[in-house]
Amino acid sequence: MRYAKRGRLRFTSHRDVARTFERALRRAGVPMAYSQGFSPHPKVSWVGAAPTGVASEAEYVEIQVVRELDPEALRRELDAALPPGLDVLEAVTGGPGSLAERIEASLWRVELPGVEPAELAEAVRRLLAAERVDVERLTKDGRRTLDARAAVVSAEVVTESTGDTSRGTGGTSRTAHILDTSDQVEPAALADANGLVTDSDQESGEATAQVADWPERARPCGILVAVVRQTTPAVRPDDVLSALRVVADLVPPVPAKATRMAQGRLDDSGVLGTLVDPLAADRAASPTTTPSGVDDPAVR
Repeated sequence: MRYAKRGRLRFTSHRDVARTFERALRRAGVPMAYSQGFSPHPKVSWVGAAPTGVASEAEYVEIQVVRELDPEALRRELDAALPPGLDVLEAVTGGPGSLAERIEASLWRVELPGVEPAELAEAVRRLLAAERVDVERLTKDGRRTLDARAAVVSAEVVTESTGDTSRGTGGTSRTAHILDTSDQVEPAALADANGLVTDSDQESGEATAQVADWPERARPCGILVAVVRQTTPAVRPDDVLSALRVVADLVPPVPAKATRMAQGRLDDSGVLGTLVDPLAADRAASPTTTPSGVDDPAVR
């Protein structure tokens, strides 16, 4: 199954996500297969969980059930049992092989509000030109040094300016709309529409609207899109940002927002940074009707 981790739930740890999924599987009545022994557990395999604080549109989990299920019905029932922000996007009947074998890299989108795209592009150029960039990460065993450059397969900058960086949609903000239309309407009408006062109001004792009363213009937002190979130890988006700080002294004024957009194997077609959908083979092999005669199918 492919699921998304969105909104405030990006701050949820993987352990909490796993517990939430197990409770949702019980509430949805999924006939799970269990391990043997004194403490049986549902057979659930997680693949490359996103770090805490990171959103994702491409998280993968593999479960085993004891009887045939319609993947779409499973997706629908499980999604209804999960809280908003954990959204099951797709379920397919698994074929031969492990799902983990089909994933070796991630496509990341990192929004950096307040960073000029040109400045970010220069920092990315310096990172790609370097042969090695060592960064430090604080772990439970102390500080650890790793080479962030070795894991970066490709990186590019998307130019985008948005007044609402939490959404990162790149759409025109309300502020931009007001400022663009200021030369098309009378000042008094514009001020009245936005709750401001004019000089005519000053005559009646009202305070005159100042420049500070107007909404601020949309600030720049550089967008980094990078394909990062899954290595040991794993190189996370914050490690890539640390590498940009090392090579170009790039320090975002506010915390960056990272979202994993895709996972998969690196494509051998020659296009750098292209990922192969890990569910593509299972999706193509799935029949139009629910198969029969399988005692313990895996649902991904």
